[in-house]
Amino acid sequence: METLYTHGVRMAESLQHGTKSYERFWLVITHLGDPKAAFLLVFPFTYFVSKRAGIAVIWVAAISEWLNLVLKWVLFGQRPYWWIRETGFSAKVNQFAATCETGPGSPSGHAMVTAAVWWVVVSTLSRAIKSKTNSALIAALPYLFYVALLVAVGLSRIYILAHFPHQVVAGSITGLILGVVLGQRVPEGRSLLFFCKISFGLLLSTVLFHVALQQIGVDFSWSIAVAKKWCSRAEWIRLDTTPFSSLTRDCGALLGLGLTQHWRPRGWPLPMGYRALSLALSSMGLYHVNRLPLPVRPLSLFYCLLFLKFVIVPQLVMVLVPGLIYFVTNKKKD
Repeated sequence: METLYTHGVRMAESLQHGTKSYERFWLVITHLGDPKAAFLLVFPFTYFVSKRAGIAVIWVAAISEWLNLVLKWVLFGQRPYWWIRETGFSAKVNQFAATCETGPGSPSGHAMVTAAVWWVVVSTLSRAIKSKTNSALIAALPYLFYVALLVAVGLSRIYILAHFPHQVVAGSITGLILGVVLGQRVPEGRSLLFFCKISFGLLLSTVLFHVALQQIGVDFSWSIAVAKKWCSRAEWIRLDTTPFSSLTRDCGALLGLGLTQHWRPRGWPLPMGYRALSLALSSMGLYHVNRLPLPVRPLSLFYCLLFLKFVIVPQLVMVLVPGLIYFVTNKKKD
């Protein structure tokens, strides 16, 4: 394992020195691979093109990020930025604002969620292309983009010292498998009770798992402690990178998805032009929802508000904005 860590740090060092002029590119890519981007960026774009694919994106994103949390608690992976300081390893590397995540490092959540979510997107796109062109070569192009995206996200995580290479590879492979499996089982048209069971079931089972492991002496706060100790700037430590933030985000999004299908199971019948308008307005709304500051004390209040914030995300995209546009446009017709 020490050899993997050593080679990983050397790779990060080479990337930082050899591609220094592309620093902005790497930072943009790592933000694109953030699991939050699956909910706030990929989901609305996909939904207004294909309702089923949009539902699949938010479903796959939530389940894959939740599983990533459980795997991180079990595997206890180090992160390069704190491993270098803890061991005194000699390397000329820099940290960035996106570096200082507080959860364990294995497997990479960015790689895992990106691989799972974008598999849904590119496979849907590929099928659509093949049905219209009947060309297997053209239909394969989305998969080339998929591979390039995974490589770019993985390298960006290594570049900013958030992950070792083997953690990125593990996350990508696991995410690909989840994307293939979960993408075939989209809970479209399921009852609100189904989503309530999934949401609160994941929340309760994870909390009980956490408590059980604590009782046998497993310390889950170790990664948060070393992150705070070795992060270059205190303000780079963010509460929304903690494992329980991921959990509340996923459970909130799943409950929100269930509510949208309960209130408006078939969505709103909008033509393509109005869908584009819905996408623009939804994206603006999600931008402001994401920027909404939450109090960090007490912690229970922060997690409750974060849960509610992501309950709102599907409502905004699937019900509120399209419903408003449908109401206004049909009122004008009348």
